[in-house]
Amino acid sequence: MQETRHQFRETLKELERQVLGGIDLVIAQLDRSLESISYQDVELAAMVVADDDRIDGRYLEVHQGILSLLARQAPVAGDLRIVAALLHVIRCVERMGDQCVNIAKLVPLSGYEAPKDKDILEAIERMGQLARSQVSQAKEALASRNVELAQDLARQDSEINRLNREIFKRAVDVGDNLDVREWAMFMILVARCLERVGDNTVDIAEQVVFVVTGLFRELADASTPPGAAAQPA
Repeated sequence: MQETRHQFRETLKELERQVLGGIDLVIAQLDRSLESISYQDVELAAMVVADDDRIDGRYLEVHQGILSLLARQAPVAGDLRIVAALLHVIRCVERMGDQCVNIAKLVPLSGYEAPKDKDILEAIERMGQLARSQVSQAKEALASRNVELAQDLARQDSEINRLNREIFKRAVDVGDNLDVREWAMFMILVARCLERVGDNTVDIAEQVVFVVTGLFRELADASTPPGAAAQPA
């Protein structure tokens, strides 16, 4: 019996390592998708789209591994919370990978020599930096079970949300040049993708809090009223 539990714990640790590695794959994809936007690099964008299979494969690997683990064991208490959290986090990883692909697919649509607006591009680059930082911090919070790091992600996410609104307003007021206006509309979609990446890191942070405390709570951000009650799980 003791040997069986040891094997279970080792398998669970390996599944968590695979999830953390999946977050690393997202960071690499995000870097390349942002670079393809900044330099209008259609070939790099195509690589991002092609490499999404790696993240999808990681999702399937972890998902099937957890189902297999549950079929052999009946985890309880802290172990059960980790299993539930990993299932949720790997889904967030897959979704963030999809957002990177969505960004990359917009690059060829705007053309090889697309006109650009400096203010919008700077805001997109800043959003990208913040999103990357949040993904990295979400990984660290999960790996170290750090509730403070997890809770801080909600604060950071409010800045991404603000920039998203700024980009939309600037795109609406960008001027009468039709080519620039078309490019600006594409950048609204890019900003939305980055905003969704940020949201997924907050989802991961909520799972960290759940694993550590046993309570599920929606972390407060700019759209959440203070004092929201925690939900026991």
